[in-house]
This record gives sequence, C-alpha cells and structure tokens, in this order.
Amino acid sequence: MRVVIVGGVAGGMSAATRLRRLSEEVEIIVLEKGPYVSFANCGLPYYVSGEISEREELILQTPEQLKKRFNIDVFVETEALKIDRENKLVTINKKGQEEQLTYDKLILSPGAAPLVPPINGLSEAKNVYTLRNVPDVDKITTAIAEKQPKQAVVIGAGFIGLEMAENLKQSGLNVTIVEAAPQILPPLDIEMAAFVENRLKEEGITVYTGAAAQAFKEDGQIIELSTGEQITSDFTVLSIGVKPVNELAIAAGLTTGLKGGIVVNESYQTNDSDIFAVGDAIIVNQQITNTEAMISLASPANRQGRQVADVIVGAARKNKGSIGTAIVRVFDLAAASTGLNERQLQEMKLAYKAVHITAKSHAGYFPESQPITLKLIFDPATGKIFGAQAVGKAGVDKRIDTLATAIKADLTVMDLPELEFTYAPPFGSAKDPVNMIGYAALNIVEGLSNNIQFYELKEAQKAGAVLLDVRNLDELKNNGSIGEDINIPLDELRERLDELPKDKQIIVSCQSGQRSYLAERILKNNGFIVKNLDGAFQIYSTAYPEEVKK
Repeated sequence: MRVVIVGGVAGGMSAATRLRRLSEEVEIIVLEKGPYVSFANCGLPYYVSGEISEREELILQTPEQLKKRFNIDVFVETEALKIDRENKLVTINKKGQEEQLTYDKLILSPGAAPLVPPINGLSEAKNVYTLRNVPDVDKITTAIAEKQPKQAVVIGAGFIGLEMAENLKQSGLNVTIVEAAPQILPPLDIEMAAFVENRLKEEGITVYTGAAAQAFKEDGQIIELSTGEQITSDFTVLSIGVKPVNELAIAAGLTTGLKGGIVVNESYQTNDSDIFAVGDAIIVNQQITNTEAMISLASPANRQGRQVADVIVGAARKNKGSIGTAIVRVFDLAAASTGLNERQLQEMKLAYKAVHITAKSHAGYFPESQPITLKLIFDPATGKIFGAQAVGKAGVDKRIDTLATAIKADLTVMDLPELEFTYAPPFGSAKDPVNMIGYAALNIVEGLSNNIQFYELKEAQKAGAVLLDVRNLDELKNNGSIGEDINIPLDELRERLDELPKDKQIIVSCQSGQRSYLAERILKNNGFIVKNLDGAFQIYSTAYPEEVKK
C-alpha cells in the first residue's frame, strides 16, 4: 500500500512516522511545498529576538534523517497541483518538474496560511511581513539586520501577534500593536485580557484596540487606522489570523464547510473514502458543545496525524474533537485559556455562570510565590465546565492544563474540590487554586453564593442596589475605590448590621472576592438580600481602570 501525504509539518509528519511504526510494509511519501519539513513553527518568534539562538534548532528533522530512521520518502519544494480521484493520481511540481504519483490512500495536511486582507496599499507596501514558516522568519531576521528598523507595528493581537510584539521589543524596536477587536487576545474575556494589555504597556508597547488598519501609504511607512489616526512603521508584521489551505481539496471536489475548512468524519475521511485530512485545514467538533469549529493548534494537529495513521491500518480510532487549549507568554506574564469564553457562550445563548479567584502559585509564605487570577465558566444547573482562563507569572500552565483535562474527562465543578495534587511549599498549596475555584463554583451551584459580574454592576446600582465594600480604610486610600455606597470593614460587619438596609439588594465587594464572600454569608445568615461582586475590586478596576476613584 502506498500512502501519499500532502504537508510535512505537524499533522502530516505525525501521520507519516506513526504509520511507519505500525507497519514496515507501507510505502510512505511526504510532499512538502516549502524547503523544510518537521520544523518548530511555534518557536519562530523566539528566534527573531535571539532567545532561540541557533537557526538549526528550529529544524527538527531533515528528509535525509527521516529516510534513514523511518524509511520515509520526503520531497521538499514539491507542490501537489491536482488530485485525480478516479485514477488515484496526484500531479506534483517537484522542483520545477511536473510528475504524477499514484496513491492507495491520500492524507491532506496542508495547514493554514496567514490571512492577508484586501487593505488599500498593502500590495505596494515594502515593509510588511507574515510569519508562518522558516523562510518567513529568515526574511524577518534579514530585514531587521540589514534595514535596522526602529518602529515596528504588529497588526493583530492574538497569540502569535503578542509573541512577535514581545520579541521585536526584545530586539530593541519600538513596538505598536493594532487590534480591530475591542480587546487583545480574543480567546480570553475582556477583563482577563486587560491584565496582559497592562503588562504590554508597562514595557512601553503602544496598544490600539477597536482600530483596524484600513490603508498603507508611502510604501507602508504610514498606516491609516479605522479611527482616523495615522501611525508610522518601518517594519510591519501581519498577524490577524489564518485561513485553511483548501485549494487542492476544492479543486478535487472534496467537501468544505465552515470558514472553508475541509469536512471530515470521525475517521478523518473526506467525502472520498480514500482521502483523509488532518490539521489546521479541517473542521473539528468543538467537544464541549458538539458544534463545528476551526481550531488551529499544534497539539490537536499532532494527535490527528497519529490517529489517522491508526485508522489507515485498521485500528478503531475516533476523532472526538478538540476544546481549544492555548497559552502565551508576554514578558514575565503568562495567559492561558481552555474551552469556551463568555462571548462564545452568549452567542450560543447558553446559560452559564462565571467565577474569578485570586490565588498563589505555591504556598504564600514560601519565597517567590506569585498571584494567579483564575476564571471558571460553567453551567449553574449541572456544573458542566465550559471553559477556564488564567493570568499570572507562575503556575498558570499547571492550572489550565488541569482544567482542560477535567473538561475532556467530563468532570464537573463538583469534582474539582476532590482532585488531589502534590503539595509541598515550593510547588503548590494545600488548597490548590483549582480546588478553590471548584469550591467557589460549587457554592454558586448549591445556592450558598449569588454573584454578579463587573459589567453588571452599574445597572444593578441604577436599579437600587447598594454597593458595600468590606476592605479596610487604608486599602481604599491606597488602592482606590469603585464608588461604593457604604464601607464597613469585614471584621466590624457583625457589629454594624444596623447600618445596612434590608429592603434593598446589597452587592458586596473587597479586594479580590474572598472577604466579600465571607461578608455575603454573614449578611445572608442575618436576613439580607445579597450578591457578591465576582472578582471584586481587582477585576472591576482592571476592566475599567478609568472608573477607579483615588
């Protein structure tokens, strides 16, 4: 049996090497349009700044190494031009020579290409780059070395855009980020993304949100924004998303759907049973909601490549789908997410609740403990976990990985307090943040706590709710306030209950939400109508810094 694989990076190469481990009889041919296979595309931004110092570190395998170890024929600089499904032929351009290859099974892993929108003047701009592969990073590093730009603009503030912004800043450039959406990092909700935006600004990076690039002028030296502002740029990186590489599939009559993604079944088969597809170009099942999604991440692509090899040799493997789990480093801060965010759940009209906590990366009394802001989104009726987000300087990956595993395993918020973690002061806490956010969510499910989100506060106050801040006076003076109606420190609350109205809803706030929950319980046990401001002053002031009163 001959298996031809189009695309030699994550999904394609995982399929090829797994297939060889399963069988020595299969003939495996990999076609890669670019000059390199099996390269570390997620590491490319870090090569720009020199954090990854050797270019060779980006090249994980060569065609020669793959032939010697796996007996795989890898043809680089070879483009698949056409698929003849009836005769099972692939027409290829192999370094300028057109040939035809027969196949028994064909795996498409063409990946995704940078999205380049039709912006006025973009085609004439001479200083605009995209980053998707090794030749792209070669162009970028060469341009920086030879042209020595001073002012860089990154258009798009997703994961890759922020990684490029950081590494360009580390390379000595002045950096501006332009994002059309109202916030950076669209997978996160706005209040969580605000922590990252603040960190960028602390490093001197200018951030425009709600502003799209609508014209390039003077060969790209001037960028006109949708807000009417103009910014200068010596060096621009487009990082506004990707689109599936689907031209070969469409020309072959294979079915495409959402955003042009290739439609596959649970066995990765297209509408042609002998043609399979994996990776960034396929539509996947969003495992939480069982809806279609495009999830362009390395981990799912590698898993899909391995599974399609199993399917081809007859193993009973099913494509269960993906939930979308990702992390980014922005200087010394990490931001990660898994599953769905509030915006997506609102669009789906699904009932949900969200809860925020602030906890420590390890025992607070042990040196170098760092705060983690953790958010959990869940079904208040069943406890089903919809998603989670975290921001902090340490321990973020550990908590989001745990919660991603919980989602994949169909655990609920009721299960989170039961999870057992290793504990010693340098590594964690006796009450891990995942346990603690599970307790907080469980309190909501069981009706012990009723919370209100930062964006709901103003309307609640207009409707007559009273805001009670239970922080100490020194905290109010040093950190500011959000316009509370009453201030009673928590430790004085029981003695001052007569100062509070019983005929109005009371919304309780503190610094991060822990003391306000204690106040909520005291007040409820004394007959008051109470809600807890979720995340309290920390979340509100991060989302709405302009409303903080000093």
